Amino acid sequence: MIALARLLSLATVMAMLALPARAAFDTRAGAAWVYDLTTGTVLMSKEADVPLPPASMSKLMTLNMLFEALRDGRVTMETRFAVSSKARAMGGSSMFLNENDRPTVEQLVQGIIVQSGNDACVVVAEGLAGSEDAFARLMNQRAEDLGMDNSTFANASGWPNPNQRMSMHDLGILAVRLIEGFPEYYGYFAQKSFEFDGRVPTNHNNRNPLLGLGIGADGLKTGHTQEAGYGLVGSASQGTRRIVFVISGLPNETARAEEAERIVSWAFRQFVEKTVVKEGTRITTADVWMGEHRTVDLVVPEQISLLLPALQQEAITAQVTYTTPFEAPIAEGQELGELVIPLDGLPETRVPLVAARAVPKGGFVPRLKTAAGVLMRDWVGETPDLW
Repeated sequence: MIALARLLSLATVMAMLALPARAAFDTRAGAAWVYDLTTGTVLMSKEADVPLPPASMSKLMTLNMLFEALRDGRVTMETRFAVSSKARAMGGSSMFLNENDRPTVEQLVQGIIVQSGNDACVVVAEGLAGSEDAFARLMNQRAEDLGMDNSTFANASGWPNPNQRMSMHDLGILAVRLIEGFPEYYGYFAQKSFEFDGRVPTNHNNRNPLLGLGIGADGLKTGHTQEAGYGLVGSASQGTRRIVFVISGLPNETARAEEAERIVSWAFRQFVEKTVVKEGTRITTADVWMGEHRTVDLVVPEQISLLLPALQQEAITAQVTYTTPFEAPIAEGQELGELVIPLDGLPETRVPLVAARAVPKGGFVPRLKTAAGVLMRDWVGETPDLW
């Protein structure tokens, strides 16, 4: 068997396609993660796997736990929770709940998203798990299940605690889950104001600075503590594309708002989605051993669309890797190799290559020709064309 790895210009397989290199972007955020949800492309990763204090951005995990309870039927939007003295005594952003209140789940969802209510988070934690400590243990277990490897939780609200840590990447994973897994509740993240019983007029408005700017922003959560700085888990949709981004470590609200809008503009204007290979395109032809046919075409099983930087013009190059010759029989659609497409500054794309047709095992004559070819190669040093 001969190991084969060849460089192939996709321009020789399809019309010459201009592809650019990544547009540089230097964020002022201390840590950031930007993701194109439509194509699954990471556009930026800066200190993205470092566990950092998440402040109120960790409330997204509390919401995830509540949405899971709604999905499982353990609660409904009309379920009412009790308010403990611990919840009432929470400082910081608040719904200003008291022990006489019995807020509904829907009110608590809005209180957490719009008002960033620390008291509302404690109410949810106690209502679902009995205590905030028990709820934090459930959060840690669920984070592990979801692949959030750089997150630990000590409370439901993001209140400063050395054991309350999340990476920007983990916050992005969580944002994607909330968008894709709970579309029936995602609309609450775009809600601009919420007034609970007329209380706290100064805390009725959503802190997300991008809502209402006409740039497609519709979520998700801001955060701020002295230790964490100013941060935002955001998402925006324009046309057929949606991006998710997480930033942290900004010095003030103005810097957070400016950086968030700058990232949205960059992500949508500096990248375009294009089809680079159509379904069934022949990428290369490989030799077959002991088959009815001596070669088989390797094709892509489905259309390949990539998110590409929008400026520099150059042909794509890709690497085709497979081991040849293949031994018959070969089934149509059988995976035989891989097409690897690297892009400057972006993660490489790997696509399987499959057999374009079936190649049955050859009869007596093809096998005899193969055997004769092997003998001639061993004796003479070259393989004659016996086909």
